[in-house]
Amino acid sequence: MDIVIWSGAAVSLAGLAGLVWCIVRVWRARKAGLGDAEMRAVLQGIVPLNSAALFLSVIGLMMVVIGILLG
Repeated sequence: MDIVIWSGAAVSLAGLAGLVWCIVRVWRARKAGLGDAEMRAVLQGIVPLNSAALFLSVIGLMMVVIGILLG
């Protein structure tokens, strides 16, 4: 079960890295002073990536919990 725990931790960290990347990308777009239409386009591109990163993080945490419960 150690493999499930450590692989879950790695998946969760990958999801967390994706979330941080999304935050940095939005922060840079805000600092760039984009107009309403440009900012909307940037945010529409980031929303699916943000959702995927959140999903990865949740799946990783589920793997860790399952590994602990079964181990």
